[in-house]
Amino acid sequence: MDLVNDLILRAARGEPTPRPPVWFMRQAGRYQKAYRKLRERYTLPEIVRNPEVCAEVTLLPVRELGVDAAILFADITTPLYGMGVDLSLVENKGPVIHNPVRDERGVEALRPLVPEEAVPFVLETIRILKRELPVPLIGFAGAPFTLASYLVEGGPSRRFLRVKALMYGEEALWHRLMEKLTEAMARYLRAQAEAGADLLQVFDSWVGALSPADYRRYVKPHMERLFQKLRPAGVPVIHFGVGTLGLLQDMKEAGGDVLGLDHHTPLPWARALLGATPVQGNLDPAVLLAPKGVIRREVQRILEENGGKSGHIFNLGHGIVPETPEENVRYVVELIQEVAA
Repeated sequence: MDLVNDLILRAARGEPTPRPPVWFMRQAGRYQKAYRKLRERYTLPEIVRNPEVCAEVTLLPVRELGVDAAILFADITTPLYGMGVDLSLVENKGPVIHNPVRDERGVEALRPLVPEEAVPFVLETIRILKRELPVPLIGFAGAPFTLASYLVEGGPSRRFLRVKALMYGEEALWHRLMEKLTEAMARYLRAQAEAGADLLQVFDSWVGALSPADYRRYVKPHMERLFQKLRPAGVPVIHFGVGTLGLLQDMKEAGGDVLGLDHHTPLPWARALLGATPVQGNLDPAVLLAPKGVIRREVQRILEENGGKSGHIFNLGHGIVPETPEENVRYVVELIQEVAA
């Protein structure tokens, strides 16, 4: 289907738009009644591996909310299966790695990713969606550091002690791990673009655990390489992290056409720091649990802080939480659409 609405593509290029485009991280998920009903029949991995079902889940927010972009429904760990990683997605916990990568043997055991062989279902889902979507489709992947944190820790972590121990204690091995993940995610993202994704987002959800000095030494060179490898794909790329207030300048230098801002980052400060670089964000997801008067106030505050500048994509500062009322998410979309009314 030809695009009816290209607002997000124009905003990602820094072009003027009649209003900010709006979409939400985790806009397809457990807060939706229709999604919960599907989960009675399928596990998350089963949805991702069934292109027809996965496409339906991806389409739900476009149909029900009127958002300006769809984001492929998948998990950031999906391509790791194709690298030989033994993992499970545990409800209310997240990815659990059964063969953590903590030594040279573990790093070298990671296979090169061949997307057409490892994740053909992801690419087929994109092709199905491109026949049906009236709005752009966002493909995505986890950033090397965030994926490495799962691989080394064995699952979600609060302190990232094993990751930092490997970084500090075996720096050469750390960089070898990051090189492998960088190459794999570059292939994965390029394959998504070739299948039809209109934009790409790189999620570095846990990179805020690092100091700016550590980011520059252990992560930034690999992010620079990742974005260099994505340039030939010819689509805008969003670079997003959480807890990245002190890393934002380095993230800008590392690459990406759009910088995603979490809800701890002041929007006026970020826009001054980043100059003409388009931004995405940054409503606190918890606001969606508040009364509508509060939601309206906070949405208007962000719009006012942006001051009508071009290159603003409205989103949350992180993903929608499962407890969120569906009508509150729809209300945010309506508020944004009022700007152009």
